[in-house]
Amino acid sequence: MGIASLALLVGLAFSSLIAATYAGNFYQDFDLTWGGNRPKIFKGGQLLSLSLDIVSGSGFQSKKEYLFGRIDMQLKLVPGNSAGTVTAYYLSSQGPTHDEIDFEFLGNVSGDPYVLHTNVFTQGKGNREQQFYLWFDPSKNFHTYSIIWKPQHIIFLVDNTPIRVFKNAGKVGVPFPKSQPMRIYSSLWNADDWATRGGLVKTDWSKAPFTAYYRNFNVIDSKSSNSFSEWQTNELDAPSRRRLRWVQKYFMIYNYCTDLKRFPRGAPAECRRSF
Repeated sequence: MGIASLALLVGLAFSSLIAATYAGNFYQDFDLTWGGNRPKIFKGGQLLSLSLDIVSGSGFQSKKEYLFGRIDMQLKLVPGNSAGTVTAYYLSSQGPTHDEIDFEFLGNVSGDPYVLHTNVFTQGKGNREQQFYLWFDPSKNFHTYSIIWKPQHIIFLVDNTPIRVFKNAGKVGVPFPKSQPMRIYSSLWNADDWATRGGLVKTDWSKAPFTAYYRNFNVIDSKSSNSFSEWQTNELDAPSRRRLRWVQKYFMIYNYCTDLKRFPRGAPAECRRSF
């Protein structure tokens, strides 16, 4: 077994241990915001589902806003033929100059993998997409998707394995989300005009309703005193850096930083390592 594979297994084992300690409650922490009776909360606030049918999708948002912290949520995505559907899970502020940190899961036909789409918006500007395949079927079991948001950088994690780091490149004039508190949002919606193979594969409404499930929400924010101050000092350790390189080598399928057709004059400033 290679070093990267061993590091990945250690990370997955660690993530399964910490999942048992999560204590969020959907009744207390979130509002069901749209979709009529399609979003539901079960098991005393421990489980939430979103559904999509031909009439409407559904969504929820956090009651609180957060400025820096770590957000964890376990999701089990739409199984089977999920083509045309998008399950979005993200942080966002409001307004034309909003900040946003995105996970979006783009559905696919049965047997083909989900595409995990990530993006970062600063002051209303996005276009910082990185996309990945996952190394497991995200519809068979719950998996943990995390955002670590610090003044220095944003880290996207899957089962405690880092897949993307967006560094604060303020020194070279790139805005970074650092002053606008953000809420947590999630939605399940139809995007068959673009989501699967650029819109070539449409949603099969005979398979509706499509349902995704959520559990084990947890947040550590700047108001969590001791736990936040301890966590904020930690950077990616050597095994985490190896796992990040492993994911980006074998599972990344798109990186805006290397898209020369899109940026013929050179990569955006935040993609360069000089800062």
